[in-house]
Amino acid sequence: MALFIEIKNLVLEYEGVKVLNNINLNINEGEVVGILGRSGAGKTVLMHVLRGVEEYKNISGEVIYHLARCDKCGYIEPPSKIGQKCPTCDDAIMQAHDIDLVKLHAHDSQRKETTKRIAIMLQRTFALYGDERVIVNVMNSFTEIGHSNVDALSKAVELLDEVQMSHRMMHIARDLSGGEKQRVVLARQLVRNPMMLLADEPTGTLDPKTAKIVHDVIMNAVNEYNMTMVITSHWSEVVEHLADKAIFLEDGKIVSEGDPVKVSEDFMKLVGKIEKHADVIVGEPIIKVENLVKKYISVDRGVVRAVNDISFDVKEGEIFGIVGVSGAGKTTTSEILMGVIQPTSGNVEVRIGDEWVDMTVPGPDKRGRATKYMGILHQEYGLYPHRTIIDNLTESIGLDLPYELGVRKALMTLETAGFTENKAKSILSKMTDELSEGERHRVALTQILIKEPKITIMDEPTGTMDPITKIEVTKSILKAREEMGETFVIVSHDMDFVIEVCDRIALMRAAKIVDIGEPETVLSELTEDERTEAAELS
Repeated sequence: MALFIEIKNLVLEYEGVKVLNNINLNINEGEVVGILGRSGAGKTVLMHVLRGVEEYKNISGEVIYHLARCDKCGYIEPPSKIGQKCPTCDDAIMQAHDIDLVKLHAHDSQRKETTKRIAIMLQRTFALYGDERVIVNVMNSFTEIGHSNVDALSKAVELLDEVQMSHRMMHIARDLSGGEKQRVVLARQLVRNPMMLLADEPTGTLDPKTAKIVHDVIMNAVNEYNMTMVITSHWSEVVEHLADKAIFLEDGKIVSEGDPVKVSEDFMKLVGKIEKHADVIVGEPIIKVENLVKKYISVDRGVVRAVNDISFDVKEGEIFGIVGVSGAGKTTTSEILMGVIQPTSGNVEVRIGDEWVDMTVPGPDKRGRATKYMGILHQEYGLYPHRTIIDNLTESIGLDLPYELGVRKALMTLETAGFTENKAKSILSKMTDELSEGERHRVALTQILIKEPKITIMDEPTGTMDPITKIEVTKSILKAREEMGETFVIVSHDMDFVIEVCDRIALMRAAKIVDIGEPETVLSELTEDERTEAAELS
């Protein structure tokens, strides 16, 4: 295989921190290179450097593309086309041509011609016209790259067929699922007739079944278009399955390179073993629930019992899980605990100091006495995207402290949530979208902990997170409990996660609690259907 890309001594700094630190890597034409690394390791930054659209100030080294180029019309092809006729100029021969993305300015014509032939799929960013139909989204791609193609409609249909989305071509883009949106993004990128595809966590937020469909579609496109591909992932099995070669990034450095299986093994060793610290001693009950019932009236179904006569307690300093499949009653129970929903009947009490507060009675001297000592972390987080991290942890949440004291408290709490001291300092001035998914989750937990709650309720804290980020979240919860004596109530469908983090769990089924006890014992009673649904959601 011909050498396509050479990365030599690549260094990129942000605010004095080397986010890419002396990267050296060769990528051959037609090769699939997988990049493994934890959140914040530098994977996405490396992908953007390879894409070549953005121009960076504090960058050094070389990113050399070895190309075949027509001197007459400027058409770009991979190096295997050197010596062949230009597909757009019959009397011209494609010549060997090298460009260095580090040295060329973003407006340079040769750089632009190269980047036009590079496709990219970004994590969580679907880049679709949300109000337009799927077919229009793909047709618009021809206009975006400057092609006025009279056959745009028929070609768009062909591309949608290639990505297995022809059955959704008349759907509005915003109404598609995450996996469907990613396939439409791929169809839009294939309009470029790309020589390389950069796939940055393309299935990071998808369930395993949908992720496999997207991976299969991507690989079919790679083979059909003879593309080189670089794909990043937190999932070692994705890289093992798709890549010819892999690298493992940590703190902006390549720490392992070679066979995907061997690199994946090195990557997983970094995770380490989670210690629950069995010597943690929990206290007396801090939450008591007795004979709790919540009924709804539905036009179609009549009286619906969302919670049907459940009783349990949560001890001070305990990590207590409420688990079950969708519709079991978990979220309704947690919202009643927080006082967000009024129960139909039953008792819910929370201990503040030595006094028990009745959570069924509204008012600042009743339920309000307890809720100010309770925090809830929703799956969507509560971060303000247009404010810096320090603002998110102080004035945005009404934390009325002198600035210096606010910074000090923020740093202390960020460390409690799992950040190192240096990392905590480095993110204070950043915006939330500059952080990785795992970092945003820990900042969101910090946003709750900085208000010094006694009880924190977490609603599906892992969602569809990758394994490494789940481990980071698990460690941050255990550390917060150890250092702050925090009590956690965790609502989750993620059975592996609750085994790692919870001391006890309550298993809900059809609005009732069917068992309470140690996670391994309780989860052994799951039905086959419950295990299947939990695996698909996790």
